[in-house]
This record gives sequence, C-alpha cells and structure tokens, in this order.
Amino acid sequence: MKKFIINNRLCILLVFCFAMSISGCKKDDHPSDTPKAPQLLVTGLEELQGSTVGPDKELYVTSPLDGIIWRVDPKTGAFTPFATGFPNHLPGLANLGSGVIDVAFRGGTAYALVAGVGPDFGGDDTVGIYRIDGPDSSFTVIADIGAWSIDNPPVTEFIAPQGFQYAFEPYSDGFIVTDGHHNRLLYVTLDGTITEVAALDDVVPTGLAVRGNTIFFTQAGPIPHLPEDAKLMSLLPESSTALEVASAAGLDVGLFVDVEFDRWSVPYTLAQGKWDGPFEGAPAQPNTGALLKLEPNGKFSVIADRLNQPTSMEFIGNSAYVVSLAGEVWKIDCA
Repeated sequence: MKKFIINNRLCILLVFCFAMSISGCKKDDHPSDTPKAPQLLVTGLEELQGSTVGPDKELYVTSPLDGIIWRVDPKTGAFTPFATGFPNHLPGLANLGSGVIDVAFRGGTAYALVAGVGPDFGGDDTVGIYRIDGPDSSFTVIADIGAWSIDNPPVTEFIAPQGFQYAFEPYSDGFIVTDGHHNRLLYVTLDGTITEVAALDDVVPTGLAVRGNTIFFTQAGPIPHLPEDAKLMSLLPESSTALEVASAAGLDVGLFVDVEFDRWSVPYTLAQGKWDGPFEGAPAQPNTGALLKLEPNGKFSVIADRLNQPTSMEFIGNSAYVVSLAGEVWKIDCA
C-alpha cells in the first residue's frame, strides 16, 4: 500500500510540472498565494448547490428549491434560467439539497443529477441523471440511480435505500457519481448502465474532478466532520481503492465539499466549514467555509476564509467561482 501512496503523490507533482510545461507559462506567471478578497457576483437566488462551466464559458448553477438551473455570466453576474421544471425540493429536507443538485455537460448537451426526491423522503420522482432536451421541463431520465441503489445496497449502514447523491462529472463514456449517503462512487453510462466503482467506509464522498483518467474526490468525513477527516482522495484507473492525497488536519476547517483544478492543474478544495449540526446532512456553521490550495509539499494553504456555507466551485481563467446555500456566487481571483 505504501508503494501505491508514494506513486500517487508523485503523480500529483508530475501533473503540476506537466501543466507548467504545456502551458508555456514562466515561473512569474503562476498565481500567488495572496489573492484578492472574495467579490460578491450573484445574490438573491434560492439555495444553490452544484455548478459547472458550459461550452460557452458561462457558469451554470443548480437551485434545488425551485427546480431551476441558472446560467450566470461570470463577468457581470447577470443570470437567466437555463432549464426549469425539475422535481422540487421536498419539505422537511432543509439544507439537504434534494432536487436538482448538480449539472454537467458532455459536448453541447447538458445533464442534471437529481437526488432525494423518491419514496425514501416522501416523493415520487426519479432519482438519477436527466438529459436536458429543452429549457422548460423538457428532459429525459437516462439513468435511474435510485432503483439501481435499492437493488444493489451498499456495504455501509444506510437510512435511505435510494441513497443521496452529491455530485457527478463526465468520465469515459458516461459519468462518475458520488453518493454521500451510501459512501460509494458509481459509474453511469449514457445508456443507463450503472456499476459500483469504489465502495468506501463511512467517509461521505462529495465533490469530484477528473484529470486524465484519474478521479479526484473530496470526503466530508463522518459526523462530526472533523478537519482531519476532510480529505482529498484520488482513484487511479482500473482501481477500486481510493488513495489519500491530502487532508485538512491542522487547519480550522472541515467538511470538504468540492475539488477543482486551476489553469495550471493545481488542485483546490472547498471546505464548508465548522460543523455542529443537529442532524445528519445539516450544513456547517455560516461564515466558516474556506477555499484551500494544495501546495507542492502536500499541505493545504488557506486562500480565502469566512465563506458562507459553500457547496461547489468552478475555475474560469484565474478565478474561482464559489456557489453557496445562501443563493450567492462569489468570485475569488487567485492570481
């Protein structure tokens, strides 16, 4: 196992070096560790959950409470509905993000991940991946993850038979999906075939990013979501064993919710913050989140803190765009 961990960390360093060589960047072109203060780009939306950058370089964010995916201009903050009519957030699931929780593109086609809307929580909609065919309630379910999960229960303890998925990302001929409740990663093809990629302990996998054929994902860690349990993990091709890249140990933040790479292929993680919730699935305390950068020494540095319950992020150019449960999008210039 030590051999594989060493190779994995070496792989991360090689990614950094390779990115520098192909970008043609000089050393002075690389962003500093003293970014500008976060700027409020969008406010006034309902609770926001997932995000992606579209082929048009616009930002797309999901709003589970009203079943909308918004298109956001990353320069001005202007937003317009991109797709509407998704299964609504169910009453009694406050801050659990039920409904349309993430969005991704394959080529010019958009897809949505919908969770927490089935019989487990008193709903009657399909838990799974929806292909977006038009702007107004025009979509097609391509994979019923909820039904598959009932037929293929996880090895860890669970309450909801259909699981509670958090994020998805294009991968190979389909998507990688994290299920934070069933503690596993799934691979879903465009024809709806679902397979388990990795079965995990009670670690609560959340956000995703893909570099080449390697999958990177964050772990929130089990309750009470301590910093040492908030980890960035990787999964190499043809492997079902996830390897630790780095953790938030020693920092005053926890509950990792996302990972993304900047233009130099440097990984950043998003921590929702300090947790003392009254129930499983409750968010971290307000204004305790942070954006963290993985340094070459394998440790995280804090790039921005006091973020208000962030849920996901994207990089466009030199800037990180952080979306939150407060219905806001924040821009953090990292150069």
